[in-house]
Amino acid sequence: MPFVNVTHSALQGIGMEKGVMRRDPSDIIKVGDLYYVWYSKWEIAPGYDATVWYATSPDGHIWTEKGLALAKGEPGSWEGASVFTPNILIAEGKYWLFYTGVSKEYKRPYNPDSKIGIAVSDSPDGPWERLATNPALKNSDNPDDFDSHLVDDACLIVRNGKYWFYYKGRQLGKSPAETQMGLAIADHPQGPYVKHEANPVTPGNHEVLVWPQGTGVAAMIGTTGPKDITNTIQYADDGIHFSKTHDVKNGPWAGGAYRPEAFTQSGTGEIPEWGVEIGRKNGKKGKLPFIQRFDVKEVK
Repeated sequence: MPFVNVTHSALQGIGMEKGVMRRDPSDIIKVGDLYYVWYSKWEIAPGYDATVWYATSPDGHIWTEKGLALAKGEPGSWEGASVFTPNILIAEGKYWLFYTGVSKEYKRPYNPDSKIGIAVSDSPDGPWERLATNPALKNSDNPDDFDSHLVDDACLIVRNGKYWFYYKGRQLGKSPAETQMGLAIADHPQGPYVKHEANPVTPGNHEVLVWPQGTGVAAMIGTTGPKDITNTIQYADDGIHFSKTHDVKNGPWAGGAYRPEAFTQSGTGEIPEWGVEIGRKNGKKGKLPFIQRFDVKEVK
C-alpha cells in the first residue's frame, strides 16, 4: 500500500505568538503572485470566541497578516458569539467565504450549536458581505441523523458543474470523537445546498480536507473515526463512496491545503503537496494554538 509522509515546519508571520490564538486555517488559494489563507483568531485556545482573519504570502513560508476579514454577527444571532473555521470557494468571478458560527457564549463545559454561513466579495481582500440566506447549512432536525447536533468545517470543490460542500457533523448525544463527514450539493455557490441522501459519506473525520483526485474525489482522514479509515487517504470515483488508497504518516492537524485544481473541473487534480495546519505545541504548556506549514511526499 502506498503512503504519504507529512513533515512540519514553522512559518513566519502567523506562527507562535504570545497571547494570540490562530487556528483552523482554510484551504489556500493563489491570486496573482500571492497565496491567501483565512483562519480563526483571538485570545483563547478554542475557536468558540473568535473572528476570521487572513494573511498573504509570496512563497507559502513567509506570511503577512492583513487583518480582520469577518467579525462576529449581531449579538444573539446564530453567529453572535463566534465566527471561525473559515474556508474559501472561487466561483462566478467572486470569492465565497464559508465560515462556522455559534450563538452561545463560550463557558466551560461548552456544548456548541454551530451552523455554517457564507460571505461574498469581489476581492480576496474583501470587504465581505454576508448572504441574507444564511445560515447556508444547519444541523438536522431529525435526532437520528449524523449531524443533528452541529455542522462545521466546510471544504468546497467544483464538480460536474455543481458546488460540492463537504462538512463534518455530530449527532445529538455523541462526542467529538464520533464526528463524521457529510456532503451537500448546490447548483449555485450561494446555495441552496441540499444534503446528500448517502450521508454520512465517511464514518469519521474531525477535520475535513478533500480535493479533486483525477476524475474523482480524495479525502485525508485524521485520527478521528474507525481504525480502518484513520490516518489514511480515501478515494471515491463518484465523490461519495470512499475507500482507502494510502496510509498517512504524521498527518496534518486541521490542515488547509493548496489545491490548485479544486475549482477548475480539470480532471487532473493530485494529492496536495503542501498546506498549513494548527501547530504542535511541542509540550509547551500554556501555549495557544498557532499556524505552521506541512509538506506532503508520496511514497509508492
